[in-house]
Amino acid sequence: MARRRLALFVAAGLAVAVVLAFFLGPAASSQPDGLNRVAIDEGFADEEAGHRLDDSPLAGYQVKGVDGDRLSTGLAGAVGVTVTFVLAGGLFLVLRRRRTTE
Repeated sequence: MARRRLALFVAAGLAVAVVLAFFLGPAASSQPDGLNRVAIDEGFADEEAGHRLDDSPLAGYQVKGVDGDRLSTGLAGAVGVTVTFVLAGGLFLVLRRRRTTE
């Protein structure tokens, strides 16, 4: 029973995270922040070089081939949350199994 409750809790958490990423991601500010803001303020923003992943399917927080900025950004957020969850969950399971077998 405890495993089932844990599984439901994790699934609910994932669902909430995906919904938040999908609906709130597109509402994020488009104003520069962090290092982008510092680069602009210090005058070296024009020296920015391209990145080798600029042509990747999720570059620029949007899904290539999807029309509509809000939908594209929301899908990119949902995909990002899901991929992060799968990778972190897989790492957790591997480390947990390794610890129990030692």
